[in-house]
Amino acid sequence: MDDTVKGTKLLKTKHLLGIKGMCREDLELILQTSESFKQVLDTPNKKVAALKGVTVVNMFFENSTRTKISFEMAEKRLSADVVNFAASSSSLKKGETLIDTAKNIEAMKIDMVVMRHSTPGAHKMLMDNLNSIIINAGDGAHEHPTQAILDLMSIVQKKPNLKGKRVTLVGDIVHSRVAMSNIHALKLYGAKVQVCGPSTLIPKDIEKMGVEVTYDLDEAIRNSDVMNILRIQLERHVGASFPSLREYHNYWGITNEKLARAKNDILILHPGPMNRGVEIDDDVADGDHQVILDQVLNGVASRMAVLYLLSANIGGAK
Repeated sequence: MDDTVKGTKLLKTKHLLGIKGMCREDLELILQTSESFKQVLDTPNKKVAALKGVTVVNMFFENSTRTKISFEMAEKRLSADVVNFAASSSSLKKGETLIDTAKNIEAMKIDMVVMRHSTPGAHKMLMDNLNSIIINAGDGAHEHPTQAILDLMSIVQKKPNLKGKRVTLVGDIVHSRVAMSNIHALKLYGAKVQVCGPSTLIPKDIEKMGVEVTYDLDEAIRNSDVMNILRIQLERHVGASFPSLREYHNYWGITNEKLARAKNDILILHPGPMNRGVEIDDDVADGDHQVILDQVLNGVASRMAVLYLLSANIGGAK
């Protein structure tokens, strides 16, 4: 795996814009490859030459810690040449369009673009105008495919057979790209998906996606096998979605006291960043039920897998 992509089973997709529309075979291939790269990360060297000579540009138009560092770490572990684009100091500030900026960067002979953008669908626009491989690192409240992949990886490591298991996404669903990608991925694996939170944070008609809805956290805890706790995205809220953070914590915050009512041994995930004392208490975030730091490590391994597998399409992405 350290010298060539030739002979490797290929993904059916040439880019990673979202989980919606992806087939289970592609997801399984990514997860299998992720496990192989996780073994690499456990070695003293931690580095392979799989993307030697490949240039990857990271274009982040929104703040990010975990995702940005995780992608950069994955790229460097694969020996890629990495360029970090800073929107705040770019020609975009002078009125240049995103497409013109991206085309100018591509003219310098790059191969892959990892982008986070506040506008849903921005990655499709890049794909239609560039020859590079495009990877979505989050677009608005639309999708965050690599987060869903690392979340799925973290779940199946503990609960290998998800068919019929109930996975509940708790919190700010309406603003969450993580929730949307997770729903698509979990359903591909046969899980029963449920969302829980205040009615103001649950999208209207989300049942049409084939998910269950409850506004009662105690009910969700009683019937869940896995809970993925989503933060309250205060930066995206327009107007008040609930009276106060204290009230939110009282009704929908995850505490050990509430988890004690569970029928099953619940696995707790959180994509970060965490608002401790709001959607999750310290004793849960640092407790025995959670796999939060496992998610972080799996993020590097799974992004290595995505980059590696998609690199087979370099030179013929369209």
